[in-house]
Amino acid sequence: MQRISRVLSVGLLACALSVSAARADERYDPLGGMDADGRIPKVEKAAYVDHPERWRYLPESRIPPGDVFDRFLVSSVVFPIVFFNSDVGAGFGAGVTDIDFRKQRRQEFLGAFASYSTEGQQSYSLSWRRWLKHKEVPSGGVLQEERSFVRVSGGYRNTLTRRFFGIGPNTREFNETSYTDQMFYVEAGLAYSLEGVLSDFVVSAGLRSETHWLRGGEVGGVPDSEQFGAPFLSARTAQLFEEADRSTIGWVGVGLAWDTRDSVRNAYRGHAIGATVDAAVLQGDTTFASLGAVGAIYTIRADKVFPLPPLFHDGGDEGEEHPPTDSLGVHFRTQLSSGSLPFYARPTLGGSRIQRGYIAGRWRDDALWAAAAEYRFWVIPRGFTLWKNIRVERIGGAVFYEAGGVGEDGFDLFNSRVLHTYGFGGRATIERAVLFRLDLGFSKEGMNFAAGFGLSF
Repeated sequence: MQRISRVLSVGLLACALSVSAARADERYDPLGGMDADGRIPKVEKAAYVDHPERWRYLPESRIPPGDVFDRFLVSSVVFPIVFFNSDVGAGFGAGVTDIDFRKQRRQEFLGAFASYSTEGQQSYSLSWRRWLKHKEVPSGGVLQEERSFVRVSGGYRNTLTRRFFGIGPNTREFNETSYTDQMFYVEAGLAYSLEGVLSDFVVSAGLRSETHWLRGGEVGGVPDSEQFGAPFLSARTAQLFEEADRSTIGWVGVGLAWDTRDSVRNAYRGHAIGATVDAAVLQGDTTFASLGAVGAIYTIRADKVFPLPPLFHDGGDEGEEHPPTDSLGVHFRTQLSSGSLPFYARPTLGGSRIQRGYIAGRWRDDALWAAAAEYRFWVIPRGFTLWKNIRVERIGGAVFYEAGGVGEDGFDLFNSRVLHTYGFGGRATIERAVLFRLDLGFSKEGMNFAAGFGLSF
């Protein structure tokens, strides 16, 4: 399967290059609305929309005409996927994306992704998104508000090296158990920013179905989940795996947030305070033939981003649409669960998003809290062309510190062990909403390296 994916990706890349060269539209200006160094002059967004700071301007140069081949390397791309996480190793693959799907002036996105890691993880997914607030600019280009969209996605993932250390704040590294998690999922969601005096508020809703098959893991030197008779694996661990195997969950989620940030994906200023409820209303075997337990996860989170004086650059100018801006991001979240949930669905710390110094799945329980601060700075504020129309917009770095803990319930969190992690990383953007991240986190149990797409908070 992986060999077929690589052959298709290479073939599609070669075909697109030849066809796009032959069919290029001579009227298209690759620098339309943008300076040669990548600087985007500001447009008067206030003439078209309220709260212009929340709308992103996409110049005409990023919206070429024609079909998917004419737009290749601008709004349609075949690209390699490279990532690393300590639990699954280094991953490689390919993605095929069209960020102007159906020629909707950058209002619609479709992407297909396939990857394989050195620890044997396979992942295949398909994702579609349509932004609901979209405005044409008479002089060229469009305005887009990131907070309102509909989305649908689905996929398959087979991970051979998942880790389980037990439930609670006092588990030890030597309690590690390895298991394989084979999962299918499909999900749909909606987010929408309200109008008028309520324009700071965003409502969201979503549906998700996921099915898991568990079996023994393949981490060298670590007991796997099928060795239940071994003295170093408890009867409780055996029960947790038995309950979670061949399980299907149907989730329903709703949320409300007060969000004043100038960007959802890469904010430089503003705050967001929100709450979500994700209810596992259907739980049973892989066919839903035996429905039983019901559970839910309640999340409260808060984010604040402060712009800071630049360290390695001049901060751009007032006439620039997206000037380079150093910032300090502060994050807090707490999660509580109720009812019955399989162990893999319980609140978790560790991995690439929060408590980045620990491996994914290191800490689990029915409640958690986490706080983080991250200083983000740009080193190369003006990008460079990689090849043809593919540009790196800017490159920078970050340093972070995180604290958190898990417990049986909200009251137990006040007495639970406090976990600490810290680290540093690199950041690079192709455009403001498209950010790639490398992070190296440290904790008492060593270091954890992660690479992926988007900020951790």
